[in-house]
Amino acid sequence: MIGLVAVSHSRALAEAAVHLALQMGGDAPPRVRVAAGGPDDDLGTDAVAIAAAIDDADTGDGVLVLMDLGSAILSAETALEFVAQPGRVRLSPAPFVEGLVTAVVTAAGGGDLETVARECATAADAKARHLGADVGGPASGASSDAGDRGDEGALSFEAVVTAPSGLHARPAAVFVKAASRHDAEVRIADLETGADEVSGRSLLAVMALGIRQGSRVRVSASGPQAEAALEELRELFADGFGEG
Repeated sequence: MIGLVAVSHSRALAEAAVHLALQMGGDAPPRVRVAAGGPDDDLGTDAVAIAAAIDDADTGDGVLVLMDLGSAILSAETALEFVAQPGRVRLSPAPFVEGLVTAVVTAAGGGDLETVARECATAADAKARHLGADVGGPASGASSDAGDRGDEGALSFEAVVTAPSGLHARPAAVFVKAASRHDAEVRIADLETGADEVSGRSLLAVMALGIRQGSRVRVSASGPQAEAALEELRELFADGFGEG
């Protein structure tokens, strides 16, 4: 499993963001290290401390680094000169909190470094689209041809969401990790709103659907392990994601 490093000017901010992300990471989250504060533990960032955190987070599968403000980026870039395996490190452009949550859940679901980095790179899109901003192209994780996609060879089921919090936060994270465990393209649509279906591997895209308790959804899957994916996901809905 890949490792993660949170780089921030403030240790309190970084530790709070990591705590939030790990609450959604389940029982087996990735290794996360914090590099926060300047050399004198004041506000700032320290390239040497970042490099040490990267080396400590690296289990052999690579490390994704998430940063808060401008100079944190510069410090992280400098840190790459000191790490043991710079080729196994990626610096993410993701927003700090959304990126950490996405990275933890995607990595816990089995995503490799490139997969996690790619998912984090669009972490801001779901919020922007929900608020009406034009970020270009289809929504992160959304199908641009939702009316046609998945009809050929895809399996699906419909279910009513019984979890009290709907498909938000922890239930959404559980759904995404389950979808990501299988060699299948999993998608989910909210039949109540008629919004475009989104990828079941994208935490923020699933959360942006705003699926509430009582909503009817359609989950579809295609690929070699489609049946296994749908079986596990159907059981999660039946169990109310442990909250029903």
